[in-house]
Amino acid sequence: MLFFIAIFLILYTALALKRLDWAILVLIACLPAYLIRFKLGGLPLTLLEAMILISFAVWFFKNWLPNLKNLLKNRFQSDKGWTPYPFSWEIIAVIIIAFVAAGVAEFNAGALGIWKAYFFEPILLFILIMNVFSDQKGRVERVEREKIYWALLISAAVVAIFAIFQKITGLFIDNPLWAAAATRRVVSFFGYPNAVGLYLAPLILLFTGWLFSLNWKSDGKNFTAQIGKKLIIVGVIIISLLAVYFARSEGALAGITAGLIIFGLFAGRRERWVVIILAILIVAGVFYFAPAKNFVTEKITLHDLSGEIRRLQWKETMTMLSGPRFWLGAGLDNYQTAIAPYHQVGFFFNRDHLANFDAALHASAAMRAKYWQPVEIYLYPHNIFLNFWSELGLAGALLFTWIILKYLFIALKLTVRLNRQKTAEKYLTLGLATAMVAIIIHGLVDVPYFKNDLAAMFWLLVALLGAARHYAVPRA
Repeated sequence: MLFFIAIFLILYTALALKRLDWAILVLIACLPAYLIRFKLGGLPLTLLEAMILISFAVWFFKNWLPNLKNLLKNRFQSDKGWTPYPFSWEIIAVIIIAFVAAGVAEFNAGALGIWKAYFFEPILLFILIMNVFSDQKGRVERVEREKIYWALLISAAVVAIFAIFQKITGLFIDNPLWAAAATRRVVSFFGYPNAVGLYLAPLILLFTGWLFSLNWKSDGKNFTAQIGKKLIIVGVIIISLLAVYFARSEGALAGITAGLIIFGLFAGRRERWVVIILAILIVAGVFYFAPAKNFVTEKITLHDLSGEIRRLQWKETMTMLSGPRFWLGAGLDNYQTAIAPYHQVGFFFNRDHLANFDAALHASAAMRAKYWQPVEIYLYPHNIFLNFWSELGLAGALLFTWIILKYLFIALKLTVRLNRQKTAEKYLTLGLATAMVAIIIHGLVDVPYFKNDLAAMFWLLVALLGAARHYAVPRA
């Protein structure tokens, strides 16, 4: 295995030296490559990390360092030609706060590995996107951004196709319950179903914005190519939706739904009325159809089994954070250790659904066995705010809240501005906005950041938004 990894990285380095932009596109298409792990001189690495570090090293020593003198000259002589990074101070703060959080965990190997893989390296990817694909004025033209979209499209297609293959065959699903035909949940390459939704949900919204931004009128000689391009995007959106559905990732489906609603409300007058009418019909149908009403109510109020487990997790996490760990959290990679004294090993579920539940449990050992649910200690609290709070402390949680809100404000403000200009670019920024909406909604009950591919995708979205903003609002 190490031999093949070494050969791949040698070839990747050669590609990066020859065409760094192509190498980065390969990297983006291979975000799930973090699943391939190895050690280099005792240092644990993933294939994705190695690709990021190689790409950054090539850019730094081949492109940035030789031009340092000119960059500094332009910076101090004139503001022309110097474009600051979007979210620049936030990026610096993230690196510092995450490093402090590693210190809270006493700089153990796990904490430093998390700092490297989930914060430092994804931000390196952000820097690469903002530099390698930009022109002399710091603008990333649409044609360059579309290359990144194509790379993500290929990645989503591969993940979705493998998931659909699993749905049909039941192969390569290690968990017997998920593999069984009656209870099948696909996992694609990731090992657990919700990872499919976490990866594909934001991309589905991103591709939706891309699709709407394309010219739908015939332009003669390019008509066939344009139709082919649109069909490919539509096809990947469809198979990605199927993959999320087959994974039974309810949080992802809720995130996609919320994203599509917001997309429709901001896309235009016609789309807005379509969304409003559909929303009224769906709400009326749910209200008058008792089984649907009960199902939706149970899910929204988190009174199903999964919801009860989440509520128990959050209660334990808040108890842990209300003590000495209020400000600094548990530290990177230290949640399981910190939460252990507060952990409840299990609970009796369906308490609200059965009359005289406590009396029935007391009287029947069979009832106690039937409704007892053991609860493991998870890696994270499964809530986007609590995830950041427990790992990075309160300052880190507030910082990421600020980044997300700023991201949404910029994206929606830019969408409105581009809408007034009647340009199709608005759909690209709207796709970026709703991709983050999907992350937030799913993140209410899951972990949408603390995984190599998801952290990289988060900063990739931030880079794409920054690029779109610089392109639409050029410096004077």
